[in-house]
Amino acid sequence: MAEMKKIQLDIVALSHSVSQSHNYAVVLGEQEGSRRLPIVIGAFEAQAIAVAMERMTPNRPLTHDLFKNSLDTFGIDLKEVIINDLLDGIFYAKLVCLWRGEIIEIDSRTSDALAMAVRFGCPVFTYEFILETAGVILEEGQDDSVQEEDVVMKENAPRESGKGPLTSYSIDALKKMLDEVLAEENYERAARIRDEINRRREKS
Repeated sequence: MAEMKKIQLDIVALSHSVSQSHNYAVVLGEQEGSRRLPIVIGAFEAQAIAVAMERMTPNRPLTHDLFKNSLDTFGIDLKEVIINDLLDGIFYAKLVCLWRGEIIEIDSRTSDALAMAVRFGCPVFTYEFILETAGVILEEGQDDSVQEEDVVMKENAPRESGKGPLTSYSIDALKKMLDEVLAEENYERAARIRDEINRRREKS
């Protein structure tokens, strides 16, 4: 049986899930094409991905930081992540690691695998049948990152604990707020503030 061709993906957006209010959606896009693969993930895993993408430094290692530090300590390198199956609406993934010259594959939840991929800076792949089944086509001229940021604001604006939506703050105030919530280890709110700062930069 011939090996299936791998298709490389990038993380193109991270937002609250429109359909499931207590979860997030990470949107992956194929590097050489217009298809997007949206995957619903939990708040904790979304925070873990956002923290690593923005190179935030927690006061204490998060679970995924601890796992990376453990792999580094034992000389295990994460070479790539493969989203390798889709069954009953659930994505499956594996970590492809290199240890002492041998390739080792470790089963993983897709959200955890993505959080590790961001930390190791390794590529993420999937297969054609998964994109064919669950992928969506990005229409010409459509900017999915801006669209997803708009979704973030619509979902989060009423939930800012009476402090007003993030759109009402200046960019300097947002940066100061980001430092404060990071000190409090409130990574979910930090991710929302980071989203709004990025949205402002894209429009400027």
